[in-house]
Amino acid sequence: MGITKKVTVLAVGLGLVTLSACGSSDGDDSSGGGSSKTVTLVSHNSWAVSKDVVAAFEKQSGYQLKVLEDGDAGQAVNKAILTKDNPQGDVFFGVDNTLLSRALDNGLFQPYEAKGSDLILPEYRVDQDKHRVTPVDSGDVCVNYDKAWFSEHGLTPPKSLDDLVEPEYKDLLVTENASTSSPGLGFLLGTAAEYGDEGWQDYWKKLRANGVKVVDGWEQAYNEEFSGSAGGRKAKADRPLVVSYASSPPAEVIYADPKPDTAPTGVAEGTCFRQVEYAGLLDNAKNPEGGKALLDFLISKRFQDDMPLNMFVYPVREAAQVPEEFVKFGPQAKDPQTMDPEKIATNRDQWVKSWASLVLK
Repeated sequence: MGITKKVTVLAVGLGLVTLSACGSSDGDDSSGGGSSKTVTLVSHNSWAVSKDVVAAFEKQSGYQLKVLEDGDAGQAVNKAILTKDNPQGDVFFGVDNTLLSRALDNGLFQPYEAKGSDLILPEYRVDQDKHRVTPVDSGDVCVNYDKAWFSEHGLTPPKSLDDLVEPEYKDLLVTENASTSSPGLGFLLGTAAEYGDEGWQDYWKKLRANGVKVVDGWEQAYNEEFSGSAGGRKAKADRPLVVSYASSPPAEVIYADPKPDTAPTGVAEGTCFRQVEYAGLLDNAKNPEGGKALLDFLISKRFQDDMPLNMFVYPVREAAQVPEEFVKFGPQAKDPQTMDPEKIATNRDQWVKSWASLVLK
């Protein structure tokens, strides 16, 4: 999420201070992997977890948890690849299905089948022959809309990708750069899945002609440009459509004061692309046993139940709890676009290059 969704978390735009897991560490582990008593997680900057959950892991495993947040998902993956011979930590979290092949092809992870993997929902399992990555969460990249804006203007919100190129939605949409942002890339892949290998380019020509605005990342798009978010309202943003996540509306409700009865934003379900995030034991990890214990914990029921309201993503474990607010205000899309990771691997770089020449010129 990263997701996404991901998403720092959606809640950052609402003024929430997230609880990053930074366990205390011994003085000799400053290099990132260090002490055998410390296990280091490298993540994109959307990592968030409750303090009591971190404490439970540390008590159960005997390891202290240290977290290194390393920018957007794409940036974090690229840096992890560049430092794979001397990694910053033991486990990497946050590579999603749009970037998975890049990580696997570059030998970023070593095999490990996490305990409890058999309880992960089948639709999220990948790499079953080698077990180099463990699914942790899922989220849907979708266009969100500002309900108040559309009501005030007497305009029906868009429902599909086709709607976004219609004249009535001109100059209303802001999205993220597909070459620098995980949701931006997810949205591009969603259009490729919908319109095919050739048709997606014609679609983006129409979208560009219809005034789509492109910014570097999710936080700028959602918190500065989107009129429906708490941050956007403060910034007097003027775009009532944004590429974000299906879990964005629940965040707008949960962290509002006072809480509204209904979400101020909605989701155009016909625009969604499903992302799945994975974690893996880094090759050359200094503390592989600690890393294995952490991977086991990431798919434990304790962590999976805690995760949705911290990172605003959905759990992947069977019978994990989904918050009522998610069910009411941000349910998963019923029929999201998806794409085989191998197809993403084959086409991603060329698609992004072509997208940039079409949209950013």
